[in-house]
Amino acid sequence: MATVKTYQEFNVRNQASFGISKMQDIYIRRKGKPDEPHRHEYYTILIIKKGKGTHRIDFNTYKVADHQIYFVAPGQVHQLIEEEMTEGFSMVFSNQFLMENAISLQFIDNLNLFQNYGQSPPLTPDEEHFAEIERFAVEIFKLFNSQTAMKFLSIGAFLKLLLIECNTLCAVNPIEFQVESASNKILKSFKNTVDSNFKKNHSVAFYADALFITPDHLNRTVKAKLGKTAKEYVQARIITEAKRLLYFTNLSNKEIAYEMGFDEPANFSAFFKKNTQLSPSDFRKQEISA
Repeated sequence: MATVKTYQEFNVRNQASFGISKMQDIYIRRKGKPDEPHRHEYYTILIIKKGKGTHRIDFNTYKVADHQIYFVAPGQVHQLIEEEMTEGFSMVFSNQFLMENAISLQFIDNLNLFQNYGQSPPLTPDEEHFAEIERFAVEIFKLFNSQTAMKFLSIGAFLKLLLIECNTLCAVNPIEFQVESASNKILKSFKNTVDSNFKKNHSVAFYADALFITPDHLNRTVKAKLGKTAKEYVQARIITEAKRLLYFTNLSNKEIAYEMGFDEPANFSAFFKKNTQLSPSDFRKQEISA
C-alpha cells in the first residue's frame, strides 16, 4: 500500500494560496472519474448546488445531495465519488492566504466548521440560506477570474462573510467573533496539546493537567464547543490516525498499536473494535476491497 497522496500545490493559475473552480469543470476535466483518496495541506470548501454520489472524509461516508456544503480541514483524507456531474464550487485556501488577507487564524480556529477528526457531515442549509452562501461564492469566483486591483483582499472579505453565514447554521453554539473567550482559548490549547501528545497520552486527566484546569472543566468546555466530550475527542483522534495507518501503510496491527501508545496489541484491537465495530484487520480488508 502506498502512502496517501498529499496535494501541496493548488491546481489554479498563478496563485499558490487560494483557488476556486466550478465543480462541473473539475468533473469534465477528470472525465467523471473519482480521484483516489488524498489529503490536502490547505482548507477545502465544497459548495454543492446539485449533486449525487458519495463523499468520504476520514473513512466516514456521506451521501451527496443538493444544497450541501462540505468543509475539509488540512490533513483530512477525502474522496468525492460522483454518480453524475456536480454543480457548484470547490474552494481551497491556505493559512498563508488568510494571514495575507486580513483573516486571523484565530477566526478559523474558533469556527465550528472544520472538524479535524471524527465526523465531518455537510451543512444542509435551506434554500434561502444556500442562495446567500452561493451568492458569496459567485462573487469570489468572479473576483478570482478578474484583474481587479487588490482582488484577494476582496476575496478575503467575501470568504469571511461566507464562513460567518455558514457558522450561524451550525447546531453547536455559534461562536462569538469579537473576542477570544476563555473557553475558546482552552479549546485551542486542548486541540494543540492533543495533536502533540495523542500517541502517548490517552487520558483526559493528562490534558487537563497540561492546561492547568480540572478534567470536569475541560469536559464541559469541549462539550459546549464541539458537542462531544474531551475523551471522545481524544479517542476520535486516535481512531482516525489508526485508520490512516491501516489503510495507507504496510505496518502490522502490532506496530500500529505501539505507534498509537498501547502497551499491548490486544488492548489496541479491543479499543479499535469498540469504536468502529470492526477489528483492525477487518477494517483493513474492508477498505482495501472497497
